[in-house]
Amino acid sequence: MTTLDKTNFKFKNQTAYYKGKVRDVYTINDNILVMIASDRISAFDVVLPRGIPYKGQVLNQIAEQFLKATADIVPNWLLSCPHPNVSIGKMCQPFKVEMVVRGYLAGHAARTYTSGLRTLCGVTLPEGLKENDKLPQPAITPTTKASEGHDEDISKEEIIRQGIVSKEHYEQLEKYTLALYARGQEIANKMGLILVDTKYEFGLYNGVITLMDEIHTPDSSRYFYKEGYEERQEKGEEQKQLSKEFVRRWLIDNGFQGKEGQAIPEMSDGWVNEISTRYIELYEKVTGKKFIKAENKNMMPAIEEAIQSALNAIT
Repeated sequence: MTTLDKTNFKFKNQTAYYKGKVRDVYTINDNILVMIASDRISAFDVVLPRGIPYKGQVLNQIAEQFLKATADIVPNWLLSCPHPNVSIGKMCQPFKVEMVVRGYLAGHAARTYTSGLRTLCGVTLPEGLKENDKLPQPAITPTTKASEGHDEDISKEEIIRQGIVSKEHYEQLEKYTLALYARGQEIANKMGLILVDTKYEFGLYNGVITLMDEIHTPDSSRYFYKEGYEERQEKGEEQKQLSKEFVRRWLIDNGFQGKEGQAIPEMSDGWVNEISTRYIELYEKVTGKKFIKAENKNMMPAIEEAIQSALNAIT
C-alpha cells in the first residue's frame, strides 16, 4: 500500500521547514505552522524503516477531535485541518519540556520501577506496585524536549532551577496537564477505555500558554481496555491495550531498544499491515467513529492543493 513517508513542498511565503520523527513542519510568514502527519513510525527515538498505511491520518484526526474537545480548558494552536493528514495552526514559542502524566505504572515508568528505582522525575512511587497498577494519584514525570536524540527525564525542581521554564509558568503547565488528563480519562471511560498515560506540549502565543501538537493519540498516549482490567491485574496477566507499546515490545523481543550497535529488525508486509490495523482500531475505539480511509494514491498534489487553499484563506 502507498504510504506518505516524506514531503518536500515549497509554499508561498514559506520561511522554514523542519522534519520531525513523524511530522513534516512548514513555517509560513514566521507565524503559521503547517504540520503534515506522515506515515513514518518511531520507537525509542528512532524512525523505523517502513511507513504504516493510514497512520498519519489516524494521528491527525484523533488530535483534531481532542483539541476541539479540550479547547475550553486551555487555548490550543489549531486553526484548521484542510486534509486528513494536515493541521494548520498558530506558531508558538515552545517550552522545552514535555509534560508526561501517568495514572498507572506502565511503559517507561514500569521499566524504571522494575529496575529497583522508586523515584521517577522527582516523583516518589510507593512500594508494592505491580506493572499496570493504578497509581495513588496521577504523577507528572516531565522530560526535556530534545531537538535531536533522546528526551531525558527531569524533575520539576531541576526544570525551575535550570531556568528551562519559570516557576509561575511551570505550575500553570501542571494545572493544565492534570485538567487535560482528567478530561481525556473521562472521554476514554465513556468509550470503555482507560487513558493510562499521555504527554502534552505547550508554548507561548502572544504571551499566552497554548497547547501544541497532538494530544491523546496512540503515539502520545497509552490506553487499556476497561473491561477485564481488574481481573487481568489480579491474575498477573498482561493488559489488553491500544497504544504504540506493542511496537516497542516487538522491537525489544527482537533485540532492539535504540542503543548503539543494535540493528532494527526487518518489518514484513504482514507486520506493517498489522500495525496499520491496530492504529485504525484505536481510532475507532477512542473516537467512537468509523475510520474512513482517505485516498492514498497521488497524495502529494492533493495535500499541496489543500494546504495552499487553506493558507490563502488565512494569510
